[in-house]
Parts: sequence; structure tokens; C-alpha cells
Amino acid sequence: MADECFGDPRLAAIYDPLDPDRGDLDAYVRMAQEEFGARQVLDIGCGTGVFALLLADRAIEVVGVEPAQASIDVARGKPGSERVRWIHGDATSLPPLRVDLATMTANVAQAVTDPRTWRKTLRGVHEALRPGGHLVFETRDPAGRAWAEWNREASYGETEIPGVGAVRSWVETTEVSGPLVTFRWTYVFAADGQVLTSESTVRFRERQEVETELAAQGYVVEDVRDAPDRPGREFVFVARRAYGAARGRN
Repeated sequence: MADECFGDPRLAAIYDPLDPDRGDLDAYVRMAQEEFGARQVLDIGCGTGVFALLLADRAIEVVGVEPAQASIDVARGKPGSERVRWIHGDATSLPPLRVDLATMTANVAQAVTDPRTWRKTLRGVHEALRPGGHLVFETRDPAGRAWAEWNREASYGETEIPGVGAVRSWVETTEVSGPLVTFRWTYVFAADGQVLTSESTVRFRERQEVETELAAQGYVVEDVRDAPDRPGREFVFVARRAYGAARGRN
């Protein structure tokens, strides 16, 4: 089930205005175009379609997969959205595809918290990639303890959104249980006083844990990079689909 910030229509509609700076996607665009020369890209957890549409603007064929219908509805309402194939679902049950590159930007990989679902996700992507195609995704380094900064004092803000009015928002960590961290966003709409919340849980994986699972599912890890906009805080994995079938563990 998608978190409320993606699945609630009122929250999905303000997701982009509340996070307008998507400079984190620049490195992914460069990789798709310049490093891999990708012609077909699978954008997993595409959300409101920001990255998918950036690629489509560059004449790349894009399939955007997203479990939250409200977010797909927002994406479909954007200019140029007809150039993207939108799928309501996730990477565990994809239609037949053969793409050059698959991506999980932002928090998508960490949002897959169940180990069995994570394995199914990697296998689903493996099947969607052409032999030799690449999977690129990011995940926060647990050593950075990012959750310690998720508090009202550090995150509180008020945003004026055209047609909506002022929206106050902040995030707070509510539970840390081993590798799982739960946090809650709160949104207050000044126009009518409505208060909405969105609770999320993410999984922090160690680098070796990720590398081991990728190898088990038929990938070759070619590189582990820094996120250019968050040096020292994230792992960016570049994995290639090995030739032949994934071994696949349940």
C-alpha cells in the first residue's frame, strides 16, 4: 500500500510544489543519456512523473511504474505525459519488457522494506532488463544516521501553493527498530485548517548486504558511487544484468 503522501489525492497534488528542487535527478539523466546511451528506461516508483518526463523530453522511451494511483493521476495530468507509458503497480509484477536501464531514484529502494519483496523486486527488474542492461538506484548509508535529522525543528516549513494556499509541513522520526525507521509527515492546510499525516517506513541496508543480494539475483555490481548532491551520505549502486538467468532465492 502506498504511503498517504503519494496515495492521498490532496497530498499527491502538492508533492511537487513542496519539493521543487529535483537537482538530485541530474546525475540520473546524465547516466541515462551519456553513460549508458539508454533508449528505453524503466522508472520504478515514478511518483508524480518528474524523472520520467525529464527522460521523455530527451526522446527516451520511458515506462513509469508506481503503486499509488493518485500520483499516477498527477503525472498523467502533466504536459508531455502521453509520451510515457504509465503502469499502476510495482516491479514484482511487470508486463514483458526489454529496457536498457532501470532506475529507483530518491527513497524508492528503501521503501521496499520486506526482504522477500526486495528479492522479488530485483528479480522483476532483472527480467525487464535486456541482457547487459543496467539497474541504478540509491540508498542511504546507515552510518550517516539520517533519521536523527528528521525532526520538526529541522524540517518545518510553510509553502504558498497556487490554487491551494499556504501549507505548513514537517517530518518527525517516530520509531527506529534495527534497520527499519518510521517517520511521519504532517501537513496543515491554512485554507480550511485540515491536517493530514503520512507515515512511512524505510529500510537502511549496509553496502555489503545490497551487493550480496544483487549478486544472488543475477547482477554484476559495476560501481558504488556517491550521490553528487549528498556526498558521503548515500550509496548509488550501478549493477548490470548478468548474461543468463537469475539464480533467484525465495
